[in-house]
Amino acid sequence: MPAKSLLMLALFLAIPISVDAQMDPLLQLLQHKHCARCKLNDADLVHADLRDVDLKEAQLKRANLSQAKLDGADLSGSDLSFSSFQGASLRGADLRGSILYGTDLRSADLSGAQLDQGALEKAHWQGARGVAQGSRSHAGLHNAGVDAAQAGRWPEAEELFSAAIQSDPGEPLSWVARGLSRGELGKNDLASKDLAHAGRLFAQQGDNVKADQLLNASQRVYDEPDNPGAPSGNGIGSTLLNGALSTAY
Repeated sequence: MPAKSLLMLALFLAIPISVDAQMDPLLQLLQHKHCARCKLNDADLVHADLRDVDLKEAQLKRANLSQAKLDGADLSGSDLSFSSFQGASLRGADLRGSILYGTDLRSADLSGAQLDQGALEKAHWQGARGVAQGSRSHAGLHNAGVDAAQAGRWPEAEELFSAAIQSDPGEPLSWVARGLSRGELGKNDLASKDLAHAGRLFAQQGDNVKADQLLNASQRVYDEPDNPGAPSGNGIGSTLLNGALSTAY
C-alpha cells in the first residue's frame, strides 16, 4: 500500500467519531433515553414516553412536557423554568436541585418524587397528586387555600388549609380559614372546633380580642344562615367572614 494511503488510514483510525456528539439532542433523548446536560430549551415533548430517562442538569426552559411519562426520570439539577408538566406522570422522578421557577405542575402525579424542601414555592402545583410533605411552604399552602375559597371551591380549600395546618399547626389563621371552609360545607361540629382552637392560639399570643371573637364565632356556627335556600353548605363561612371575624385578619 502506498505511503500516502497508509497515512490517511492511520489518521482516520486515530479520530473516534462520537455518534451522540453529532446527534441532535432531541433525537438523542428519544432514541437513547439519556441526554444529561443537553440543551432542550423550548422542546416539544407532549405525551412523550420518557420513563427512566437521564436528563440530569439538562436545560429545559420553556419546554412542553404536558402529559409526558417521566416515571423514574433523573431531572436532578436541571433547569425547568417556565416549562410545562401539566398532567404529566413524574412518579419516583428525581427533581432535587432542579430549578422550578414558574414551572407548571398542575394535575401532575408526583407520587414518590424526590423534591427539595420548599421546592414548589415558585411553581404552579394546584391539583398535583402525591406531593411530598415539606416541598410546599405553609404560606404557599395557606394562600392557595385562600384562592380556592375565594373561587368557591370549598372542598379544595379545606384540603389545602389542612395541609397548611400540618405544616405549621401553631398558625391560628389557617385554623380560622379551615373552620370557615368547613362551615360552608355544613361540617358544623368540625368548624366550631377549628374556630375555638384558633381562639385559644390567639389567646396564647396575647391577642384576647381575636380570641373572644373566635369563641363567639365558634358558637355562631350553629346559627341559621342568612340564605337557607343556598345550593351548598350552610353559608356560615361567608357570614362569619363578613361579621365577627372581619378583623381577625
